[in-house]
Amino acid sequence: MAAEFTRGDPWRVATVAPTVALLAVLTVLPVFNLLALSFNSVAWSDGVARWSWNGLGHYAALPADTLFTSGLSNTLIFAVAAVSGQMILGFFLALLVSRTWRGRVLYRAIFLLPILVPGIVIGAIWKLMYNFDFGVINQMSGLLGFAPLDWLGQRSTALLAVIVVDIWHWTPFCFLLLLAGLESLPRDVYEAAHVDGAKWWQELRYVTLPLMLPTILVTLVFRLIVAFKVFDEVYLLTGGGPGMATEVLSFTIYRRFFTEDRMGYGSAISVLALFVIALLIVVALAAARRRREDA
Repeated sequence: MAAEFTRGDPWRVATVAPTVALLAVLTVLPVFNLLALSFNSVAWSDGVARWSWNGLGHYAALPADTLFTSGLSNTLIFAVAAVSGQMILGFFLALLVSRTWRGRVLYRAIFLLPILVPGIVIGAIWKLMYNFDFGVINQMSGLLGFAPLDWLGQRSTALLAVIVVDIWHWTPFCFLLLLAGLESLPRDVYEAAHVDGAKWWQELRYVTLPLMLPTILVTLVFRLIVAFKVFDEVYLLTGGGPGMATEVLSFTIYRRFFTEDRMGYGSAISVLALFVIALLIVVALAAARRRREDA
Protein backbone atom coordinates (compact mmCIF):
# COMPACT_ATOMS: atom_id res chain seq x y z
CA MET A 1 0.00 0.00 0.00
CA ALA A 2 2.85 2.36 0.87
CA ALA A 3 4.55 1.64 -2.46
CA GLU A 4 1.32 2.28 -4.36
CA PHE A 5 0.81 5.60 -2.51
CA THR A 6 4.40 6.63 -3.31
CA ARG A 7 3.97 5.81 -6.99
CA GLY A 8 0.75 7.83 -7.05
CA ASP A 9 2.27 10.95 -5.51
CA PRO A 10 3.89 12.36 -8.69
CA TRP A 11 0.61 12.03 -10.56
CA ARG A 12 -1.29 13.77 -7.77
CA VAL A 13 1.25 16.58 -7.68
CA ALA A 14 1.06 16.93 -11.45
CA THR A 15 -2.74 17.19 -11.42
CA VAL A 16 -2.83 19.75 -8.60
CA ALA A 17 0.13 21.84 -9.81
CA PRO A 18 -1.76 23.80 -12.54
CA THR A 19 -4.43 24.89 -10.05
CA VAL A 20 -1.81 25.91 -7.48
CA ALA A 21 0.12 27.83 -10.14
CA LEU A 22 -3.04 29.64 -11.29
CA LEU A 23 -3.91 30.48 -7.69
CA ALA A 24 -0.41 31.87 -7.13
CA VAL A 25 -0.58 34.00 -10.26
CA LEU A 26 -4.05 35.39 -9.45
CA THR A 27 -3.68 35.93 -5.69
CA VAL A 28 -0.20 35.57 -4.22
CA LEU A 29 1.67 37.66 -6.81
CA PRO A 30 -0.78 40.59 -6.67
CA VAL A 31 -0.54 40.61 -2.87
CA PHE A 32 3.26 40.76 -3.01
CA ASN A 33 3.03 43.48 -5.64
CA LEU A 34 0.62 45.42 -3.41
CA LEU A 35 2.98 45.05 -0.46
CA ALA A 36 5.96 46.27 -2.51
CA LEU A 37 3.92 49.18 -3.85
CA SER A 38 3.02 50.27 -0.31
CA PHE A 39 6.71 51.00 0.38
CA ASN A 40 7.07 53.17 -2.73
CA SER A 41 5.67 56.35 -4.23
CA VAL A 42 4.55 56.20 -7.84
CA ALA A 43 4.75 59.07 -10.31
CA TRP A 44 3.70 58.86 -13.95
CA SER A 45 6.04 60.16 -16.65
CA ASP A 46 5.32 59.74 -20.37
CA GLY A 47 2.83 57.01 -19.58
CA VAL A 48 5.36 55.04 -17.49
CA ALA A 49 5.07 54.47 -13.74
CA ARG A 50 8.22 55.61 -11.90
CA TRP A 51 8.67 53.98 -8.51
CA SER A 52 10.63 55.76 -5.77
CA TRP A 53 11.41 54.17 -2.41
CA ASN A 54 9.45 55.65 0.48
CA GLY A 55 10.04 53.06 3.20
CA LEU A 56 7.49 53.21 6.00
CA GLY A 57 6.47 56.75 5.09
CA HIS A 58 2.98 55.81 3.95
CA TYR A 59 2.31 53.73 7.05
CA ALA A 60 3.62 56.50 9.32
CA ALA A 61 1.20 58.96 7.73
CA LEU A 62 -1.89 56.80 8.37
CA PRO A 63 -2.62 57.80 12.01
CA ALA A 64 -2.73 61.49 11.06
CA ASP A 65 -5.07 60.90 8.13
CA THR A 66 -8.57 61.75 9.39
CA LEU A 67 -10.14 60.14 6.33
CA PHE A 68 -8.38 56.85 7.14
CA THR A 69 -9.19 56.90 10.88
CA SER A 70 -12.83 57.72 10.16
CA GLY A 71 -12.95 54.96 7.55
CA LEU A 72 -11.46 52.41 9.94
CA SER A 73 -13.81 53.27 12.82
CA ASN A 74 -16.87 53.37 10.55
CA THR A 75 -15.88 50.04 9.00
CA LEU A 76 -15.60 48.38 12.41
CA ILE A 77 -18.96 49.81 13.51
CA PHE A 78 -20.55 48.81 10.23
CA ALA A 79 -19.16 45.27 10.31
CA VAL A 80 -20.17 44.59 13.93
CA ALA A 81 -23.67 46.11 13.65
CA ALA A 82 -24.54 44.73 10.20
CA VAL A 83 -23.23 41.21 10.78
CA SER A 84 -24.87 41.00 14.21
CA GLY A 85 -28.22 41.94 12.72
CA GLN A 86 -27.79 39.51 9.83
CA MET A 87 -26.81 36.62 12.08
CA ILE A 88 -29.71 37.17 14.50
CA LEU A 89 -32.33 37.65 11.78
CA GLY A 90 -30.90 34.85 9.64
CA PHE A 91 -30.92 32.40 12.55
CA PHE A 92 -34.45 33.40 13.57
CA LEU A 93 -35.77 32.96 10.02
CA ALA A 94 -33.91 29.66 9.65
CA LEU A 95 -35.50 28.38 12.86
CA LEU A 96 -38.96 29.37 11.66
CA VAL A 97 -38.57 27.77 8.25
CA SER A 98 -36.98 24.59 9.66
CA ARG A 99 -40.04 24.07 11.86
CA THR A 100 -42.56 24.92 9.14
CA TRP A 101 -43.75 22.26 6.73
CA ARG A 102 -46.53 23.99 4.83
CA GLY A 103 -45.26 26.59 2.35
CA ARG A 104 -41.60 26.28 3.32
CA VAL A 105 -40.47 26.34 -0.34
CA LEU A 106 -42.33 29.62 -0.86
CA TYR A 107 -40.81 31.09 2.30
CA ARG A 108 -37.32 30.12 1.17
CA ALA A 109 -37.86 31.77 -2.21
CA ILE A 110 -39.13 34.99 -0.61
CA PHE A 111 -36.32 35.19 1.95
CA LEU A 112 -33.67 34.64 -0.74
CA LEU A 113 -34.92 37.40 -3.07
CA PRO A 114 -32.76 40.27 -1.67
CA ILE A 115 -29.48 38.45 -2.30
CA LEU A 116 -30.46 37.92 -5.95
CA VAL A 117 -30.95 41.64 -6.65
CA PRO A 118 -27.95 43.38 -8.31
CA GLY A 119 -26.15 45.95 -6.19
CA ILE A 120 -26.91 48.86 -8.53
CA VAL A 121 -30.62 48.06 -8.31
CA ILE A 122 -30.46 47.86 -4.52
CA GLY A 123 -28.81 51.29 -4.40
CA ALA A 124 -31.50 52.81 -6.62
CA ILE A 125 -34.38 51.21 -4.70
CA TRP A 126 -33.20 52.20 -1.25
CA LYS A 127 -32.18 55.70 -2.31
CA LEU A 128 -35.76 56.24 -3.46
CA MET A 129 -37.11 54.71 -0.25
CA TYR A 130 -34.91 57.02 1.87
CA ASN A 131 -35.84 60.12 -0.14
CA PHE A 132 -36.79 63.03 2.13
CA ASP A 133 -39.73 64.29 0.06
CA PHE A 134 -41.46 61.22 -1.33
CA GLY A 135 -39.63 58.21 0.13
CA VAL A 136 -41.85 55.43 1.42
CA ILE A 137 -40.01 55.33 4.77
CA ASN A 138 -40.80 58.98 5.54
CA GLN A 139 -44.33 58.49 4.25
CA MET A 140 -44.91 55.59 6.63
CA SER A 141 -43.28 57.36 9.57
CA GLY A 142 -45.45 60.39 8.84
CA LEU A 143 -48.57 58.24 9.20
CA LEU A 144 -47.31 57.28 12.66
CA GLY A 145 -46.85 60.93 13.61
CA PHE A 146 -43.06 61.19 13.21
CA ALA A 147 -41.34 64.07 11.44
CA PRO A 148 -39.56 63.19 8.14
CA LEU A 149 -35.81 62.62 8.30
CA ASP A 150 -33.07 63.13 5.74
CA TRP A 151 -31.80 59.59 6.30
CA LEU A 152 -28.85 59.77 3.93
CA GLY A 153 -28.13 63.48 4.33
CA GLN A 154 -27.47 63.87 8.05
CA ARG A 155 -24.58 62.48 10.03
CA SER A 156 -26.68 60.95 12.81
CA THR A 157 -28.63 58.61 10.53
CA ALA A 158 -26.52 58.06 7.39
CA LEU A 159 -24.41 55.15 8.67
CA LEU A 160 -27.45 53.52 10.29
CA ALA A 161 -29.31 53.77 6.98
CA VAL A 162 -26.47 52.02 5.13
CA ILE A 163 -26.32 49.31 7.84
CA VAL A 164 -30.06 48.65 7.41
CA VAL A 165 -29.59 48.20 3.65
CA ASP A 166 -26.71 45.77 4.20
CA ILE A 167 -28.75 43.77 6.73
CA TRP A 168 -31.62 43.55 4.24
CA HIS A 169 -29.26 42.53 1.44
CA TRP A 170 -27.16 39.89 3.21
CA THR A 171 -29.50 38.35 5.78
CA PRO A 172 -30.55 35.76 3.13
CA PHE A 173 -26.93 34.56 2.94
CA CYS A 174 -26.88 33.88 6.69
CA PHE A 175 -30.36 32.39 6.49
CA LEU A 176 -29.32 29.96 3.75
CA LEU A 177 -26.20 28.67 5.53
CA LEU A 178 -27.85 28.45 8.93
CA LEU A 179 -30.90 26.69 7.51
CA ALA A 180 -28.65 24.10 5.87
CA GLY A 181 -26.94 23.60 9.23
CA LEU A 182 -30.25 23.23 11.09
CA GLU A 183 -31.57 20.68 8.62
CA SER A 184 -28.41 18.59 8.95
CA LEU A 185 -28.65 18.24 12.74
CA PRO A 186 -29.35 14.72 14.05
CA ARG A 187 -33.02 14.25 14.97
CA ASP A 188 -32.38 11.64 17.65
CA VAL A 189 -30.86 14.32 19.92
CA TYR A 190 -34.09 16.33 19.76
CA GLU A 191 -36.17 13.22 20.39
CA ALA A 192 -34.10 12.54 23.50
CA ALA A 193 -34.62 16.15 24.64
CA HIS A 194 -38.38 15.80 24.15
CA VAL A 195 -38.40 12.61 26.18
CA ASP A 196 -36.54 14.41 28.97
CA GLY A 197 -39.21 17.12 28.95
CA ALA A 198 -37.04 19.97 27.68
CA LYS A 199 -38.81 23.25 26.94
CA TRP A 200 -38.31 24.98 23.57
CA TRP A 201 -35.87 27.52 25.00
CA GLN A 202 -33.91 24.78 26.78
CA GLU A 203 -33.76 22.85 23.52
CA LEU A 204 -32.50 25.97 21.76
CA ARG A 205 -29.86 26.74 24.39
CA TYR A 206 -28.55 23.29 25.22
CA VAL A 207 -29.10 21.37 21.96
CA THR A 208 -29.46 23.60 18.90
CA LEU A 209 -26.86 26.29 19.65
CA PRO A 210 -24.02 23.91 20.67
CA LEU A 211 -24.62 21.70 17.62
CA MET A 212 -24.87 24.73 15.35
CA LEU A 213 -21.71 26.41 16.65
CA PRO A 214 -19.42 25.32 13.73
CA THR A 215 -21.94 26.53 11.15
CA ILE A 216 -22.49 29.78 13.05
CA LEU A 217 -18.75 30.47 13.23
CA VAL A 218 -18.19 29.75 9.53
CA THR A 219 -21.10 32.00 8.57
CA LEU A 220 -19.87 34.71 10.94
CA VAL A 221 -16.34 34.68 9.50
CA PHE A 222 -17.63 34.80 5.91
CA ARG A 223 -19.89 37.73 6.66
CA LEU A 224 -17.28 39.67 8.64
CA ILE A 225 -14.83 39.41 5.77
CA VAL A 226 -17.38 40.61 3.21
CA ALA A 227 -18.73 43.34 5.53
CA PHE A 228 -15.21 44.65 6.08
CA LYS A 229 -14.89 45.09 2.29
CA VAL A 230 -18.18 46.97 1.84
CA PHE A 231 -18.03 49.47 -0.99
CA ASP A 232 -20.96 49.38 -3.41
CA GLU A 233 -23.68 50.31 -0.89
CA VAL A 234 -21.68 53.29 0.40
CA TYR A 235 -20.76 54.39 -3.12
CA LEU A 236 -24.35 54.18 -4.39
CA LEU A 237 -26.17 55.61 -1.37
CA THR A 238 -23.98 58.27 0.23
CA GLY A 239 -20.59 58.48 -1.50
CA GLY A 240 -18.98 58.44 1.94
CA GLY A 241 -20.92 61.47 3.17
CA PRO A 242 -22.28 63.53 4.65
CA GLY A 243 -18.82 64.66 5.65
CA MET A 244 -17.10 61.45 6.70
CA ALA A 245 -20.14 59.88 8.38
CA THR A 246 -20.20 56.83 6.10
CA GLU A 247 -16.56 56.75 5.05
CA VAL A 248 -15.32 53.13 5.08
CA LEU A 249 -11.89 51.67 4.36
CA SER A 250 -12.79 50.41 0.88
CA PHE A 251 -14.05 53.84 -0.09
CA THR A 252 -10.93 55.49 1.39
CA ILE A 253 -8.76 53.18 -0.70
CA TYR A 254 -10.81 54.10 -3.76
CA ARG A 255 -10.34 57.82 -3.08
CA ARG A 256 -6.59 57.65 -2.42
CA PHE A 257 -5.70 55.07 -5.08
CA PHE A 258 -7.89 56.04 -8.03
CA THR A 259 -9.29 59.53 -7.47
CA GLU A 260 -6.13 61.12 -6.04
CA ASP A 261 -3.69 58.80 -7.88
CA ARG A 262 -1.73 58.12 -4.66
CA MET A 263 -1.04 54.50 -5.48
CA GLY A 264 1.58 53.86 -2.82
CA TYR A 265 -0.52 55.37 -0.05
CA GLY A 266 -3.65 53.54 -1.21
CA SER A 267 -1.67 50.30 -1.26
CA ALA A 268 -0.58 50.88 2.36
CA ILE A 269 -4.23 51.22 3.41
CA SER A 270 -5.04 48.06 1.44
CA VAL A 271 -2.29 46.11 3.20
CA LEU A 272 -3.60 47.25 6.57
CA ALA A 273 -7.13 46.18 5.58
CA LEU A 274 -5.80 42.73 4.62
CA PHE A 275 -4.06 42.52 7.99
CA VAL A 276 -7.24 43.38 9.90
CA ILE A 277 -9.24 40.80 7.92
CA ALA A 278 -6.59 38.15 8.59
CA LEU A 279 -6.66 39.09 12.29
CA LEU A 280 -10.44 38.64 12.39
CA ILE A 281 -10.09 35.18 10.86
CA VAL A 282 -7.38 34.17 13.35
CA VAL A 283 -9.46 35.39 16.31
CA ALA A 284 -12.54 33.53 15.08
CA LEU A 285 -10.59 30.30 14.54
CA ALA A 286 -8.92 30.62 17.95
CA ALA A 287 -12.31 31.13 19.60
CA ALA A 288 -13.71 28.07 17.82
CA ARG A 289 -10.73 25.94 18.86
CA ARG A 290 -10.99 27.12 22.47
CA ARG A 291 -14.71 26.33 22.47
CA ARG A 292 -14.07 22.81 21.15
CA GLU A 293 -11.40 22.24 23.82
CA ASP A 294 -13.72 23.45 26.56
CA ALA A 295 -16.46 21.16 25.28
